[in-house]
Amino acid sequence: MAKLYFYFASMNAGKSTTLLQADFNYRERGMATMLWTASLDTRSQGMPISSRIGLEAEAHRYHPATDFWTEVGEQHTATPLSCIMVDEAQFLAPDQVWQLARVADEAGIPVLCYGLRTDFKGALFPGSAALLGIADALEELKAVCHCGRKATMNLRVDEAGRPVGEGAQTEIGGNERYLALCRRHFAQALGIYS
Repeated sequence: MAKLYFYFASMNAGKSTTLLQADFNYRERGMATMLWTASLDTRSQGMPISSRIGLEAEAHRYHPATDFWTEVGEQHTATPLSCIMVDEAQFLAPDQVWQLARVADEAGIPVLCYGLRTDFKGALFPGSAALLGIADALEELKAVCHCGRKATMNLRVDEAGRPVGEGAQTEIGGNERYLALCRRHFAQALGIYS
């Protein structure tokens, strides 16, 4: 029975690397996969999915109007798919998470989603909230805070490296805009623990 998986973590935990390794494993065995990533993440100059350690792959780009049930169904008819993989899954709309669940439940294709659990304020992203609610399997990937503890939070910083506590939920960036921190250091940086 196919399942809907959610692999979540803070920034710099290797989510894209893990996705690309899973994709490689399927393809090495002659199995077809379908990769997706958010259209709003345009940081990559090369392939749509790329990791900090240099791995990369082509992927379809999803946007708010993407219907995964239809798109995956059309591809599966043309080429039987063994797995669907979604990077930047925090940007999925809740109805898209249900479409991916339907792919697992009715088409019998495993769906592996990778994304952030929370934003720079510690709030759940809508896609992550839906995945945490309905995924068959949840797995936290580990990142490390500068203190050595597990990093679970994403601190947004400005150009001078100062913590940012206000703004839009989504602002695309990498190490120049976000730091992966443990909860204690995140709260201290934002003055929550004063």
